[in-house]
Amino acid sequence: MLLPFDDTYFMKKALQEAETAFEKGEVPIGAVIVVDQRIIARGHNLTERLTDVTAHAEMQVITAASNFLGGKYLRNCTLYVTLEPCQMCAGALYWTQISKIVFAAKDPQRGFKAMGTKLHPKTELVEGILDHEASTLLKRFFLQRRNLN
Repeated sequence: MLLPFDDTYFMKKALQEAETAFEKGEVPIGAVIVVDQRIIARGHNLTERLTDVTAHAEMQVITAASNFLGGKYLRNCTLYVTLEPCQMCAGALYWTQISKIVFAAKDPQRGFKAMGTKLHPKTELVEGILDHEASTLLKRFFLQRRNLN
C-alpha cells in the first residue's frame, strides 16, 4: 500500500523550518517529528535567539513531541532533520528511543557519526533525502555571513 506521504514530503516540511531559521539569522536547520503520517512537532535552530547552545532544531522538536505525546519516549515516531544530528542531539535521541531518523545533509566534522556517537539499537537511519537542497541552504547562509563580516 502506498502511503500518502513519504520521506521526501516530510523532509520538505523540515526544509521549510530551516528556511524560517535562515530568515531569523539562525543556522538554517529545521526538523519535524511525525507519528502515523501526522506532524506532531516542528522546529528550527534557536541558539542565537535564546542564547542557548542546546537550542538545536532536534532538541526543540524532541521537547514539543514529548509534550504532545505526554511522555518521554518517541517510539513509533520519525524525526526529519535537514542536517545530520550532532552528538548532543544524537544522545538525546538515543534516550527517546525514537524509531526512525531521516536526515538530509551529512556533517562530516560535527555529525554524530564522525564523533562516534551511537543511536538507539532499534532506531532506523535514513540519510541523504533532499541533501542537495539542505546543503545549498547551509552554504548560502554561511556565504552570506562571511560577506557581512
